[in-house]
Amino acid sequence: MYEGVVQELIDELGRLPGVGPKSAQRIAFHILQAEPADVRRLAHALTEVKARVRFCAECGNVAQEERCRVCVDPRRDRTVICVVEEPKDVVAIERTREFRGRYHVLGGAISPIDGVGPEDLRIRELLARLADGSVTELILATDPNLEGEATATYLARMVSSLGLRVTRLASGLPVGGDLEYADEVTLGRAFEGRRLLDV
Repeated sequence: MYEGVVQELIDELGRLPGVGPKSAQRIAFHILQAEPADVRRLAHALTEVKARVRFCAECGNVAQEERCRVCVDPRRDRTVICVVEEPKDVVAIERTREFRGRYHVLGGAISPIDGVGPEDLRIRELLARLADGSVTELILATDPNLEGEATATYLARMVSSLGLRVTRLASGLPVGGDLEYADEVTLGRAFEGRRLLDV
């Protein structure tokens, strides 16, 4: 236990996701030893992000304006929406440079154990976006875990009457992975999602 503000800093850092007590202490002491200008830059970045960043009014992605850069881009395909759980998923998909449609960020996944139900997610907003009939395909890119699967199944049922093409991202073995280390579910998905080789 440290004195006053040092302990307060450690406690606050320890509240961040993925930062345990030891990591919080390490970060706190790094900040104590850093140059004052570096600490001011960090403090400025924290206050600026809180003051200037919001969630896109259309898709729920992070944005500095009312709408994010993807939603304002006229080159994006308006007929395809990729549904993801969090803004960080948008970044992951954008890095592939494979998807040219739009996104919808749910803000999480259905998880009864954590007290998160469909009403806690941005599902109403998604249904409102689909109401005009301009979207022809909905890609469900939720995480391949229990919560993500439950969310994808729920959404597929919700939109089943809209006449949309509803697809799910393929899942299976990672490139560079070894079969012996794959769990049964991952290996099963890899078999389900196998494709014909062009030779």
